[in-house]
Amino acid sequence: MIKATNGHINGSVHPGKTKSGGKYDATFKATPEYIATLPDMQNEQNSGAHVAIQHVGIHNFKIPMHVPLQNGETREVHCAVTGSVSLEAAQKGINMSRIMRTFYEYEKHDLTPATLKDVVRSYLRNLDSSSARFAIAFDFPLRQESLRSGLSGYQYYPVVLETEFTPDDGMRQYMHLDFTYSSACPCSYELSEHAKRVREVAALPHSQRSAAKISIRYEDDIAIEELIEICRSALKTETQVMVKREDEQAFAELNAAYLKFVEDAVRVLYKNLNAEKRIKDFRVFASHKESLHSHDAISVITKGIADGFTAAIEPFVYNVR
Repeated sequence: MIKATNGHINGSVHPGKTKSGGKYDATFKATPEYIATLPDMQNEQNSGAHVAIQHVGIHNFKIPMHVPLQNGETREVHCAVTGSVSLEAAQKGINMSRIMRTFYEYEKHDLTPATLKDVVRSYLRNLDSSSARFAIAFDFPLRQESLRSGLSGYQYYPVVLETEFTPDDGMRQYMHLDFTYSSACPCSYELSEHAKRVREVAALPHSQRSAAKISIRYEDDIAIEELIEICRSALKTETQVMVKREDEQAFAELNAAYLKFVEDAVRVLYKNLNAEKRIKDFRVFASHKESLHSHDAISVITKGIADGFTAAIEPFVYNVR
């Protein structure tokens, strides 16, 4: 039985003694008996259409976690997490806090594929849902050596680790990576060389900061560093962190050695991604932010498997860095 003391029922104002501008009672403790009296709106009748909802949850809650590195160490990253589950037509809503509480059960675990699968299984169990999904977004810092000066600095790679379970497809895991590189236009290069050779006129080919959004589905563990290296080895012209004069000259030479249209960029990435057997499916969206034109040049390519990634240009890709 809940006892009344000093006109209050376990800290709440007695119905007969209502007062405005009440004082917050920092000493009040919510007992199990008191909690049992709290209203639960999730048990109310549905509003609107009597239909199931594919995803309902929370977006952008923050938590620090550790990513394992290839050398056996770990690196702390600051994560923004989106977690959602399915909701049956007969249910009004979910207990949103359970999503965060479930994730916090794993805050001391490294962000490995096994941990991510365990989180999804816990979502399914704790929220009594048939489908669950979460995505963890963070900037992954990796030391990059300069081209010639011997300096080094941290390059930050936007990464999203995504894990989902559905009754039809089972467990699936994805990694999304933004990779920034330079693209020197082959056409502009040849025209500049022609002007120098034929007319003895100085001319500079145009190049621009470019970006590739790579999405992969994997079944065997693959490190973030490995996906970054696949991009580096394919594109060759990653933007630099620490640069002295000798590095700037080297970068100019590197761009001349690896001229590329946006079509070339997605094709060399396709070749390298397709060669990695642990990558079951992939999609590449490349954007060259033209310095010649007032618009960007874009290209999308997928592995092309049944029930895989599609080449549909979704709205989010327009925000590629």
